[in-house]
Amino acid sequence: MRELKLAILGFGNAGRAFAKLLLEKGEEIRTVYGCDVKAAAIATGSRGSLVNEEGLDLAKALRDVEERGRFDEGDADFSRLTSMEIAGWVAYDVLVELTPLAIFSGQPAIDHIKTALSRKKHAITANKGPIAWAFSELRAMAREQGVGFYFETTVMDGTPVFNLVDETLRMCKVTEVKGILNSTTNFILEELACGKDYDEVIREGKARGFVEADPSLDIEGWDAAAKTAALINVLMGAGITPKEIDRKGIEDITRDQIEEAAARGNVIKLICYGGIEAGKVIGRVRPEEISKSDLLASIAGTSSIVTITTDLMGTISVVEEDPGIEQTGYGVFSDLLRLICKTHCE
Repeated sequence: MRELKLAILGFGNAGRAFAKLLLEKGEEIRTVYGCDVKAAAIATGSRGSLVNEEGLDLAKALRDVEERGRFDEGDADFSRLTSMEIAGWVAYDVLVELTPLAIFSGQPAIDHIKTALSRKKHAITANKGPIAWAFSELRAMAREQGVGFYFETTVMDGTPVFNLVDETLRMCKVTEVKGILNSTTNFILEELACGKDYDEVIREGKARGFVEADPSLDIEGWDAAAKTAALINVLMGAGITPKEIDRKGIEDITRDQIEEAAARGNVIKLICYGGIEAGKVIGRVRPEEISKSDLLASIAGTSSIVTITTDLMGTISVVEEDPGIEQTGYGVFSDLLRLICKTHCE
């Protein structure tokens, strides 16, 4: 039985969803893949850290955080090591980078991953920052070191977008991507179309847990720009950052504009786009008026969609319907299974 030790940086909702899948599916992984997955370390910004290179009690770590709000400081595995120290010092095989997004820099997630790759450790991330800001460098580093680097969860949670192109659209060249990738703005526009006031919509979204305390990064299009940059960096080799995306959010969209569009048989959606213009890959995010008969117009609430156009396979659309945190956890889990197959099954 082979062992695979994880260092998990970040233990918020996504990290805990991933940990629950590890506990639920651990025996199946051992049976199917002959691999025993253990958590060697967990780092958090405010709940403490845990380190045990022989394997943590993951179930206890989950209970402590969910019942007490932090790890048990009296636990023998409790540590004062920072996330960067864990990335650089602890003995692990795979870094799982789940720290919060820093949308204007991608740090410290980029440095976490660089540290792991420099030690010839595999890396998995759900953080779109490194893919939006430093993908080419990180991919080159992983290839040079001969290790895996996976990031399916960075766009559309666990929906297979990058894996779809990588694994099943072999030799296809992606020429365009288009989609609705920010659930907050999609929800807001839809609720405004139903006649609700903006403040009422924001309150409802916050109460339901998918509108941030400060929703400006969503409303001004920054989150969508980061996801667009990530998509076209990976799928089209763009090599750009969110600041280079031609970005306009929904902050100036009024209910009158939405009603006027409806009178014309249209809806307004925040559209993410990547394509080739004058031989160069470009990206943009902006609200667009589209026909109600358009596939993108049917994407409701917190659902999302990406449409990928290729030279050989034409156009393929993938829809994620009303995702929860379980889908985010699965995206990380699926990358782990992919890594296990690559390193233990071939």
